[in-house]
Parts: sequence; C-alpha cells; structure tokens
Amino acid sequence: MLGALYETGPNGLWIFFLITLILGGSAGFVSGRAMAQTWRPFWHIPLYMVLLAAAVRFFHYALFWEVLLSLKNYVVDFLVVFATATAGYRLTRARQMAAQYGWIFGRAAQQ
Repeated sequence: MLGALYETGPNGLWIFFLITLILGGSAGFVSGRAMAQTWRPFWHIPLYMVLLAAAVRFFHYALFWEVLLSLKNYVVDFLVVFATATAGYRLTRARQMAAQYGWIFGRAAQQ
C-alpha cells in the first residue's frame, strides 16, 4: 500500500514512519501550535508547511539516499505536516478561545 503512494527503498516503511510521521509530524504540530499562540491567521500554515515539507524531503535524501525531487513523495510529506500543523493549530486555538472568551465559548461538559 505504501509503495503505491510513496517511492521508497528497501527499508522504506520504517524510514517513512521515522522521518515523515515522527520527525515531520511533530515539527508540524509544534509549528501549528506556535502559530496559534502568536495569533497568526490560519492561512500562514500552508505557506510554512511548504518549507517544512521540503526540509523533510531533504532529510530523506541526505540521511537515507532517497529521491530528492519526487513530486509524489513531496505531496505526501506536505499532507502529513499540514495535517499535524492543522491539528496543533486547532487544538491550541480552541483552548485560547475558551480561555479568552469563556463567556461565549463554554466547555461542552459544563453546559
């Protein structure tokens, strides 16, 4: 299944999980959380994640000699970091809105 979505070498599955999901995903989550904490708009996330996906792609190339300029791999890397950045942004922004505007946004369990 992974081979249809992502071009990898012989040890591709664990490299994909290590670099793209763990390293890139955690960097995306922290980046999204940082953008929400500084009250930046959501449209900044795709712009920064384009750069982060390029960095993840470079790590694949530099550490494990995978293909650097592969559009299919870059799109998968971008989708992973964008999804985790969006999750970090939304979780942090929801917490901020509940704290800042508690009189409007009450928690569901308290209502």
